[in-house]
Amino acid sequence: MQATVGDILHIHSRAVGLKDRQGEIVEVRGPDGAPPYLVRFTDGREQLIYPGPDSIIEPKVPEGT
Repeated sequence: MQATVGDILHIHSRAVGLKDRQGEIVEVRGPDGAPPYLVRFTDGREQLIYPGPDSIIEPKVPEGT
């Protein structure tokens, strides 16, 4: 998994009744875009994440597109 700052991390819930989470990657701490990622979630909280197989990364949309 590789990411850049500004990409969106989607974490799909693995349990019934729990909501999916998404947040913006604000810092990439691994080499060459690898985890861990510092993610700011939509509720404003920030967390250091090592994404699992239930996660996908949506590349940021270039400005002016």
